[in-house]
Formats: sequence, structure tokens, C-alpha cells
Amino acid sequence: MTAAVVLARAGVLAGQPFVLGADGGYDVALNRFFRELDSWGVRAASSVAAYARDVMLFCRFLHDSRDEKEIWACDAADLRAYKQVRLRTPGEAQVSVATWRRSMAALDKWAAWAVAENLLAEEPFRYLDKTVWTPLGPRAMRINAESEPDPGPAPVRFVPFADYLAWRDVGLRGRLPDGRVDPAWRGRHDERNAAFADLLVHTGMRLGEAASLLVPELPGERTAGAGQLPGIHLAAAVTKRNRARTVFPPPRVVRTLHRYAGIERDELVTRVRAGGGYPAGGSSVVVRRAGLLGATLAGGSSLSYHRLDPATRARLLVVTADGEASGPLALWLGTDGQPLAPATWQSVFRRANARCARLGLDVSVSPHALRHSFAVHMLGLLLRQTVAALGQGTGRHFTSAQVKRLLVGNPLRRLQLLLGHASEATVYAYLDVLDEAQEIVAAALEHWDSQAAALAAARDGEDAGDSAAGVPAGVRG
Repeated sequence: MTAAVVLARAGVLAGQPFVLGADGGYDVALNRFFRELDSWGVRAASSVAAYARDVMLFCRFLHDSRDEKEIWACDAADLRAYKQVRLRTPGEAQVSVATWRRSMAALDKWAAWAVAENLLAEEPFRYLDKTVWTPLGPRAMRINAESEPDPGPAPVRFVPFADYLAWRDVGLRGRLPDGRVDPAWRGRHDERNAAFADLLVHTGMRLGEAASLLVPELPGERTAGAGQLPGIHLAAAVTKRNRARTVFPPPRVVRTLHRYAGIERDELVTRVRAGGGYPAGGSSVVVRRAGLLGATLAGGSSLSYHRLDPATRARLLVVTADGEASGPLALWLGTDGQPLAPATWQSVFRRANARCARLGLDVSVSPHALRHSFAVHMLGLLLRQTVAALGQGTGRHFTSAQVKRLLVGNPLRRLQLLLGHASEATVYAYLDVLDEAQEIVAAALEHWDSQAAALAAARDGEDAGDSAAGVPAGVRG
């Protein structure tokens, strides 16, 4: 029995993080906490990995600086000492307040879980009861004594579209800054990497969402070319906070995705399959037939893509009727023909940034920066569309308050839905970095204020005429 089968039976799936002790030992209880985070509200694979990393760093600190203490024996004094090192001591190990707050969230979650599982008699840290102000009014909260006040949202970092195109062509496609082909370029998967980046910047998808796409989930090319806006439905199981939504890549991006799937990806799968690189078994989920919305498994049961989390999607393996494996169902594959993990995409972006820096191109891009770039550009477009729609309603009268609600509330609500945020307030930050936003809003308000004044003056003139004729003001036949 292989190690993969044993781990799968224990509930440990591919990509599941785990922590080893300084002696190489496996802490069963601590690693069970990582596996059970889903039932404690931490579902995204990236969040689980971040929690595991934060707990691991605290364990390492306890071992190296607190007499080789284990996490099960830690107390409030250990956490205070850890805070002094991580937050207050200048140097490479110093972290921001936002990062420290995330560490606190991970350790608080572990402590609550350990008490609930009777692994600790009581929580090892000290907590305070505080009243905080929320949009719904004051609210009593229990806060770790070593936590720090919320520093507010970090500045939005986005990339102007012209800079993005230069970064993509130089960093991912191996071009020189002047557009010429670099004869020294030895990169691989140029088409794949550029298609992935284009998908992010044109849809605002999160890295994990885009990385978990399956081939059947691509919108049809005919739809993209028929004047309809092609949509990619993101299942709740792959999105943050389990909020399903649909994103709309431009037809050109859809054609690029199909070109990658039909040429580069197909050639890769054919080569790996010829070398016997897709043995069925182990942790693979065998698929007999893949449809648009779901798959038929080897045993005849159906599986809806909507219910599949990223880890399960990476295990889907299509097998023909005669038992021959024909390749994964995942869209994005590595050199070995296996599905790419999100962390691999981070490495792709880092290498592209390093190449751009070597060639003197001062542009650094991350997957999340492309999401911000989409948001900023889309908000500008939505504001302009709203202004144009208001301008077409020449027979309507709007007050300044109504105009402001239409200009701000409607576009931001639409942007919230496109990005999959839980609250409209989350997208307010994009207004601050949209250079034209204030000018758009101010110009529209000035236009409608002028129209309102003109209508009021005309009405006053009509009322004066009616009064002179013996008709009470405000009465119309």
C-alpha cells in the first residue's frame, strides 16, 4: 500500500499542509487541527496554508527561544515574547501589523479548537472584552491581549494596463523591452503563462480560483464570437467564503484559453500519456465521461463540478472505456503533465519579475495586483457607463443625492459582485486610486445640479404665470 493511499484514507489530501517537529516527528493532534480547519470556517486552501505557516513559526520560536517548549505547553508569556521578536524587533524577521493580526487569528483558532477537543484544559492566552464600533453599532468582542488594532486596508496596488502588457511580453513571453524576440530566451510554457495572466487581469479572479479551473468549464468559442459575453462560472467550493459567481473574460481571452488547451496542453498530455505518465489508482478520482456541468465516475455515479474543491479537482483523471488514462481534467498542467498548484504560479510570477528587473523594466506584478488592476479599470468603466445612462434619461429629474447613489452605489455593487466580495464597502478602496473617479462624479453632479436648477427655474416661471391667470401654484389640470 502506497503512502498516498494511506494518507488519503486518513483524510489527508494532496496539498494538505502538515508540520514536523524539530526531531522529525509528526504531531498527530496539531496536524489534525489543519485538516479540520474547514469545519472551523477556514476553507480556502491558501488560508489553511497560511494558518499552518503561522502556527509552524510559533512552534519554531518556542523550540529555539523558549527552552524547546512544545506548543501544547505554551502560555501568555510565550506569546508576549513572540510578539516582541516578530513585531517590535527591527530586522528581516519583523512583520507588519496586518501579518501579526493574521498570526493571532491562526493561534486563536488553534487554542479554541484545542480546548473544544479537550486537548487543553483552558486557553493558554489572555483575552480582553472590548466594545468596538461596527456599521451596525457597538458590539462586544473578546480580543487576544497581544493583538493590535486594525491598521485599515492596505493601499491598493494595481498595474496600469500598458505596464501589464510590457511585463507579460518581457517576463512571460521572453521578449526584449523593445519588442524584439530575445534569442537567449529558454522559457517554457509561454502560451500557458500568458493566458493565465490575461485571465486574471481581464476577470479579477483570485489566484486559487483561476488555478482550479477544469477544461470543460471553459466557455465555448462559438459563444465568444457570436456577440455574446462568455461566462466562466466559479463554483462555491473554489471561491473565498463559498460565494459562487460568474466572471466574463473578453472573447479574445477565451480564444487564447482554447488555443492553449488545444495545442500546448494537448501536445503535453499526449507526450506524457505515451510515456505511461498517467497511471490510474492511488488518490486519483477516475472519470469515465466529462460533461459541461459534471462528470460520470468509474462506478457510474455523477459528480457535479459545482461541489468540487480545488484539491479534488486536481485528482480528476479521465480514463477511457478500455481503462487507458487520457489525462487530468484540470486546465493548467506543468511539465510533468500534472495539475499545477497555486504556489507554482507564484513562482512563475517571481521569475517574470526577476527577468524584467534584469532587463531594466521597472514593473513588478503579483497575481493579486492583477485582480486590483481589473477592479480599478472596471470601476472606471462602470462609472462612465452609469454617467452615459443618466445622460440618456433627458426626461427624468434627479436630485444630487439620487445622482450620487446611482454613480457610487450601483457601480460599486456591480464591481462587488464581479469580484466576489462579501460587502460593498470592501470595494470602496478602489475609488481612492481611480484617478478619474472624482472628476467623473463631480462632472455628473454638476451636470445634474445645473439641470435641476434649470427645471426649477422653468417651474417657477410656470407657477408665476398660473398665479397671474388665477390658477393656484402647484395645481395642474
